[in-house]
Amino acid sequence: MALSVDRYRSGLIETDRSERSKRFESTAAVKLQKVYRSYRTRRRLADSAVVAEELWWQALDYARLNHSTVSFFSFDKPETAASRWSRISLNASKVGKGLGKDAKAQKLAFQHWIEAIDPRHRYGHNLNFYHEEWCKADALQPFFYWLDIGDGKEIDLKVCPRIKLCQECIQYLGPQEREQYEYIIAEGTVVHKQNGNLLDTNQGLEASKWIFVMSTCRKLYAGEKKKGAFHHSSFLAGGTTLAAGRLTAENGKLRVRMP
Repeated sequence: MALSVDRYRSGLIETDRSERSKRFESTAAVKLQKVYRSYRTRRRLADSAVVAEELWWQALDYARLNHSTVSFFSFDKPETAASRWSRISLNASKVGKGLGKDAKAQKLAFQHWIEAIDPRHRYGHNLNFYHEEWCKADALQPFFYWLDIGDGKEIDLKVCPRIKLCQECIQYLGPQEREQYEYIIAEGTVVHKQNGNLLDTNQGLEASKWIFVMSTCRKLYAGEKKKGAFHHSSFLAGGTTLAAGRLTAENGKLRVRMP
């Protein structure tokens, strides 16, 4: 009889332990889910803040360039000397940014210079064809006003149709976006600064080409080139560089670098 009672008590104790264990696991699971949801919410808010900041940067950049190249000419009143100087300073700052930081800094060639000050950042190679037509016309209107609003808006060149000119716009990275393309040298290998992944240009499409630039602050940026969409000028938003070219890397080891 005593043995039966002991077994019964032992069974109750084991059952109680099992229930307490299940309650503990359930409570732990709930806490873990809350922590994860809290982290996910904070991560989404942080990502949203970054996206909002980049969109604001792009909108402000467009508005400033649009005023300095197009809309200023639409005003009925003559432009003041102060306004003219402000426009010239803004345009020069787009392509001269970083020149004072290093004597070896290189600014963009002309066809990329007009790409940088274009509010839409249309591909400079294409813009150059229309710029040549503007020069031939001896127009009294500023180039971008002539191209989009004025006497040249109906011109459609065979060498570069208007639809191609409008479609091929180069992405210019904002300050936050640029960080996603930054690489550093660590123990003799090229690694992504944020995630630590080794640079390997062979993981994408076989015909893909990787390009790089080095800023006047000696920061290295690299990414896959997309013709008519992502070029050398993309990394620094048209700013000056110390070096630029193409590269090939495997598991963080640089194999080929071409100017």
